[in-house]
Amino acid sequence: MASDKKKTVLRSANWFGTRDKNGFMYRSWMKNQGIPDHHFEGKPVIGICNTWSELTPCNAHFRKIAEHVKKGVIEAGGVPVEFPVFSNGESNLRPTAMFTRNLASMDTEEAIRGNPIDAVVLLVGCDKTTPALLMGAASCNLPTIVVTGGPMLNGKHKGKDVGSGTLVWQAHEEYKAGNISLHEFLSAEASMSRSAGTCNTMGTASTMACMAESLGTSLPHNAAIPAVDSRRYVLAHLSGMRIVDMVHEDLTLSKVLTKEAFINAIRTNAAIGGSTNAVIHLKAIAGRMGVDLELDDWNEGRGVPTLVNLQPSGKYLMEEFYYAGGLPAVLKRLGESGALNKDCLTVNGKTIGENVEDAPCYDDDVIRTLDNPLVENGGICVLRGNLAPRGAVLKPSAATPELMNHRGRAVVFENFEHYKSRVVDPDLDIDETCVMVLKNCGPKGYPGMAEVGNMGLPPKVLKKGVKDMVRISDARMSGTAFGTVVLHTAPEAMEFGPLAAVQDGDMIHLDAENGVLHLDVPDEEIAARLEKLKANQVIASTSGYEAMYRNHVMQADEGCDFDFMVGCRGAEVPPHSH
Repeated sequence: MASDKKKTVLRSANWFGTRDKNGFMYRSWMKNQGIPDHHFEGKPVIGICNTWSELTPCNAHFRKIAEHVKKGVIEAGGVPVEFPVFSNGESNLRPTAMFTRNLASMDTEEAIRGNPIDAVVLLVGCDKTTPALLMGAASCNLPTIVVTGGPMLNGKHKGKDVGSGTLVWQAHEEYKAGNISLHEFLSAEASMSRSAGTCNTMGTASTMACMAESLGTSLPHNAAIPAVDSRRYVLAHLSGMRIVDMVHEDLTLSKVLTKEAFINAIRTNAAIGGSTNAVIHLKAIAGRMGVDLELDDWNEGRGVPTLVNLQPSGKYLMEEFYYAGGLPAVLKRLGESGALNKDCLTVNGKTIGENVEDAPCYDDDVIRTLDNPLVENGGICVLRGNLAPRGAVLKPSAATPELMNHRGRAVVFENFEHYKSRVVDPDLDIDETCVMVLKNCGPKGYPGMAEVGNMGLPPKVLKKGVKDMVRISDARMSGTAFGTVVLHTAPEAMEFGPLAAVQDGDMIHLDAENGVLHLDVPDEEIAARLEKLKANQVIASTSGYEAMYRNHVMQADEGCDFDFMVGCRGAEVPPHSH
């Protein structure tokens, strides 16, 4: 390998490898950090793209992880350089972290392309940081490896394990129903988040970590090792070592992110009971890589059983998932069922089939066997019909089976503020047979397509002991949430999709098995209602990033990327800065 390393043509040499004024300036300014001469002599420069932020609690431990990555890079003969990018944390950022996912991807792309970097390690964790950094890196197509921060330890409340995120929804519904006191509700806060790391349920953060691993962009076991487990730091160290070899092998991201790899991720999402948010994020990543991935490709996950028994679909949490064998055990079982494209290349230089061929499973209740799944037919259900001509999605593993074929009367909320004021009205004409419809919460409508699609049920219904109702919106739903919730309805209401035309009292039919979402209103009437809405539309005046977002964001079925950001632009060395 040593002789191979000497022959490698490094991108960073365009900065540091010349004996002229420009080389002098680039090297000299870097030397103020104490970097010795020999680090500029043919050593790969490895960028460590860090989303550390104290405002992103899931990623607040990334400085320590970065130090372990650096140790691995140095051991393998590379030069580590850490740099920050926008950290869009799910827990604090308003109006929603999805609003700035594309911004973070643009930050990542330009930071990679414009700097003397031969390869990049992406430090990700919180929901949107994983897709944002993969989108930016895909547009550059350098050797890239993902290191996730890992999930937090199990929450502990009233002597039981509780899931981060999921506990919030459950406790809030119990409080609204009058089943628990305010003191009991507030006491759950300290119980839920006991350590560094992302949500410990199979929410969006854990889902996207599993997507990164099943795509082949991380080392095996990256998805599930708890954030505070020492093995997380070992994996970071090994990833730092591996990225140096990837430079010499010219193992770029496009060799890993193939159509077959995305199909593996879709089927993996079914097997883990993953978040519906993965639908949007995988489409956006594929779009940056130039891979043709469509909403209907998610039908590849239908028929794949849900094997992972984790909240919100099941019982356990991410700690148990890792101890049971983690994602390699799931991928092995997918391979045994014929659902895994085993020949897909991964960042360690082996195929995904080779990586998992001997993967053990230590607990068949956490990671179920193929003949004893949690849900026989997992995957994301793609719905179409006159209410969603460009599609909508539903997560069967988190839904109530009896509601998967349901016809009910619409109760409409024109926007989220209208929902919040109307849902608590004791005179609201609603019962458990109705269909709750929320509008104007899509990519342009919110803006940013917030996670408000899992509308809490009205108190008058909760007090009857009802736990679920059919809910439909153009919004998203947290991966930690649950229920028979139809999401991502496209086109969205603000773009005058048919959802905008729904009125109180309209009948709606959901037939998940056949993929149908139908509004029982004649097409002519829908068109007339939409024309009336268009005539009375008031266009809000916006500026800054919000104006750019609303003018250029695409619909949910297209991945909600900016229309001008789609595609791989590569990492050609830019002109000198002086």
